[in-house]
Amino acid sequence: MPRVSEEHLERRRQQILDAAQSCFARKGLHATTMQDVFAESGLSAGAVYRYFKSKDEIIAALTSEVATELHSALYEAVHSDPLPRPAELIRTVAESIVKLSTPGGPVRLIPQTWALALTDPQIADYVRTTLGGVRRLWHDYALRMRENGWLPADSDTDAVAKTLFGILPGFMLQHLIMGDVDPDTVYRGIAQLFPEQHATATVVETTSS
Repeated sequence: MPRVSEEHLERRRQQILDAAQSCFARKGLHATTMQDVFAESGLSAGAVYRYFKSKDEIIAALTSEVATELHSALYEAVHSDPLPRPAELIRTVAESIVKLSTPGGPVRLIPQTWALALTDPQIADYVRTTLGGVRRLWHDYALRMRENGWLPADSDTDAVAKTLFGILPGFMLQHLIMGDVDPDTVYRGIAQLFPEQHATATVVETTSS
């Protein structure tokens, strides 16, 4: 009997994730059942459970995919040369958030997952790990800011990282719920909070061009 190819297994796994995302977008994480996923995917319970033992595992897989994309966008920006100014960096990641937040988009699962983390220890562990990885990138950025002379030599980079980290979740919630915030909005806001850095960056850009 021929062995099932890795490509086939991955297609089947993605079929289940796509079905679950459609259900979550339509009914929400809490209201969606595994039976909904079976029906949406057109697969038997046994076929789905072969890949995911529970709804929590599906939620973790879906949020992991979008978290990886956002993490990659932030990582690339934080480690780029020259180092982007705060307003530029935040706008770059905000653009990635918007791209993934269209109706039915995976970013829309993130706030729902945060809510589940308040009552579900398993989801809480996953969310804590994911957020911790993102916050470490902000710490890397704060260290580079200090090295570039954008922060005083005695700056508390841990405090800076935790503060910067809080901006994008706030942007995400406003974009998804209020609908009146876009990447240019947050760019202008940060640029006005840090006018000296924005002015320096503008001068450098003008000189380079």
